[in-house]
Amino acid sequence: MIKQELALKQQQKLSPLQIQTIKIIELPILELEQRIRKELEENPVLDDSPEQGRDKEEEEETKDVSLSEIDEDDPIPAYRLKVNNWGKDERPQYNTFSVKQSFTQSLMEQLGFRNLNEHQHAVAAFIIGSLDDDGYLRRPIDSLIDDMAFRANIETTEEEALAMLKVVQEFEPAGVGARDLQECLLLQLRAEQQTEDVKLAERILTDFFQEFSNRHFQKIMSKLGIDDTVLKRIIAKIVKLNPAPGGQIDDSYNDQAQQIVPDFLLSYENGNLEVSMPRFSLPEIRVNKKYAALLMEAAGSSERQKKEAATFVKQKMDSAKWFVEALKQRHNTLMSTMQAIVDYQHDYFIDGDESHLRPMVLKDIAEKTGFDISTISRVVNSKYIETHFGIFPLKYFFSEGLENQDGEEISTRELKKALQECVDAEDKHHPLTDDQLVEVLSGKGYKVARRTIAKYRDQLGIPSARLRKEL
Repeated sequence: MIKQELALKQQQKLSPLQIQTIKIIELPILELEQRIRKELEENPVLDDSPEQGRDKEEEEETKDVSLSEIDEDDPIPAYRLKVNNWGKDERPQYNTFSVKQSFTQSLMEQLGFRNLNEHQHAVAAFIIGSLDDDGYLRRPIDSLIDDMAFRANIETTEEEALAMLKVVQEFEPAGVGARDLQECLLLQLRAEQQTEDVKLAERILTDFFQEFSNRHFQKIMSKLGIDDTVLKRIIAKIVKLNPAPGGQIDDSYNDQAQQIVPDFLLSYENGNLEVSMPRFSLPEIRVNKKYAALLMEAAGSSERQKKEAATFVKQKMDSAKWFVEALKQRHNTLMSTMQAIVDYQHDYFIDGDESHLRPMVLKDIAEKTGFDISTISRVVNSKYIETHFGIFPLKYFFSEGLENQDGEEISTRELKKALQECVDAEDKHHPLTDDQLVEVLSGKGYKVARRTIAKYRDQLGIPSARLRKEL
């Protein structure tokens, strides 16, 4: 017997305006410019030409035309938003700064220069996509092969996968694609000119890696028959190698740097902080000359032609209206969010002192603005602010919090800064253990557990005390 039940289900459906707004809020300023340009090209109803220089006759011909003449049951209201963003006027000069090309992007570009067939290229590309943020391949080859077949429908063998990994390991920055620290350091040494010091460093990392890691220097000197002067020179070379090649791309990539235009400008004058978005403005929206003529012509044609013309133009008008309204909402949402961040971190924005940076999470700003956490996340993503002490991504101002010994909440960034200062000031012949770091920080007023010290030390890229010890 088939049982039928009637259930009432509430489902939220986003309007076209909401969808437009969500997509546009995520865009940083340069991508927004491209998006506006694309919309202007695809929607002939949108017109961004300035009013200056337009004669009286042209102004009359291009004024807003109401579709109520064509379809009285569904008139489209006229709307105009006047801003001078583009047009014949010279574009304003942007303050920009450069960020290095993305890690994955640079590897894919290098892959494009290799003489590989389509299948080999696909295998190598999948390997690149499987690298961790620090540039390592930490997944077993057999697991990677299975995943390649399952997720990308790429059938390969262990031999081919290893061959393509070797190709990736030849890319810059040297050390990329390594499966462990030892391989990472050796790949970098093999990419250097093979001097006697480089060869000796390779031998130490190949034959005595465990002894080197455990700082058993006397054993290494005895086995290789070298003195401490030579070993110090080799150690100096090894410690200059990059243990995390994916963390940054070296200076040779400066020519391929991407430009970032800050979305916000923060000024500090007479004790007041003021946020602005001076490089953003909305184009003036009007029905252009061609469409004015088309509408008038459609009004005098057959009934079918009138309806087709009216329907098409109405769709374009609706699309333009939603787009412009989404731009307005983006501007208001970004301004409200940035102002809330500046208010929350007021003391920090006065002088840029990290110790004044309060613990702050997305929820804090969501509560101040009334926006959803997802909206705040979209605003913060890929956005930058130019301040009187530097240019920063908005994500920089967010961090978790801890309590100090006085019960006051401090940011994890402040604690990390204090930890880094302790390590920088230590005696490198007798580096501080994590337990000793706990005591030192406790003396500075920071209440922190040993496991937290270990966690933050790892995040800062600070080795353990044993590995920080020098001869």
